[in-house]
Amino acid sequence: MEEELKVIISGGGTGGHIFPAISIANALKAIKPNIKILFVGAEGRMEMKRVPAAGYEIKGLPVSGFDRKNLLKNIKVLFKAAQSRAKAKQIIKEFRPHIAVGVGGYASGPTLSACEAQGIPIVLQEQNSYAGITNKLLARKAQKICVAYEHMERFFPASKIMITGNPVRQELLSINVSREVAIKSFGLDPSKKTILIIGGSLGARTINESVLSHLSLIRQSNVQFIWQTGSFYSEQIQIELDKREKPDNIYVSDFISDMAKAYKAADLVISRAGASSISELCLLGKPCILVPSPNVAEDHQTKNALALTEKNAAIYIKDTDARMALIPKAVSTANEPEQLVTLSRNILTMAHPNAAKTIAEEIIKIASKRTTR
Repeated sequence: MEEELKVIISGGGTGGHIFPAISIANALKAIKPNIKILFVGAEGRMEMKRVPAAGYEIKGLPVSGFDRKNLLKNIKVLFKAAQSRAKAKQIIKEFRPHIAVGVGGYASGPTLSACEAQGIPIVLQEQNSYAGITNKLLARKAQKICVAYEHMERFFPASKIMITGNPVRQELLSINVSREVAIKSFGLDPSKKTILIIGGSLGARTINESVLSHLSLIRQSNVQFIWQTGSFYSEQIQIELDKREKPDNIYVSDFISDMAKAYKAADLVISRAGASSISELCLLGKPCILVPSPNVAEDHQTKNALALTEKNAAIYIKDTDARMALIPKAVSTANEPEQLVTLSRNILTMAHPNAAKTIAEEIIKIASKRTTR
């Protein structure tokens, strides 16, 4: 009788780590319905809510990142790291996984190190074009490293690299409403070009300020906007719009729950350059303007954006230039049909629609060798 396969998936901290992790878990379940999957995340981070909501068990570690500004605070960080290693060992002892998968984020370090020390094979999934610190440290111990971009041998042993792309939320592909119906659901006009603005669930200050700085241009333009402000900035933006009179051609929301419909409505997307967002844009073939966040480790969002602009698959605007340049550029681009077609065609070539399945198959292949020993 075949031994029941057990997989640990560890990491998180942001949606960019969590959504791919859940997609991989779903793909594993689709291939092997009886597989046992346990997530290990960081206490107090968003994975502790998102993973159970997706139907999976998760255990939390008290791990946190280093404070580069206040070195004294790292005494507590080191103590938490020791606690996390001990707790990770206990979790592994109880669950007895055949393989561990790291998607980046604080929790994957102690979890995968503990697995490797016990002879459990590990697989890494790196979403960005510039590898994260945790994955770089774990690379030497990994059996396979699944990446989304070319030239990752700068960070990882070439023999271990497998280009798979990033897993994305599959519900984005399964929507069966027309563009017209999608646009009407936001109270907008299907005959006009539509620009979707997204800055993450919390929002992006620079992108929001860019919109507020150009309300007159938006009002006078022949395009319309779907604007996700993010929960952090929502109240202040509403006050500003009440003061200045919101243009009729903008739909404003702090959070768009049905992103599939928002993407369907969009002729052009303004976004930060996180790995998950880019992977979704590639998969859907959406022309986009990327404004990388300057507040991320190793400035990896800029490197993500440049990987697309080098292939004429996106437009890149620096965060420092966005307040003046972003909205005028978006309006002019939306009115250039040939450029929209070119951007869409080029970004589609970078899509990996079967990323989650490919990664899941590789995980099962490696884990199966261990179960049959």
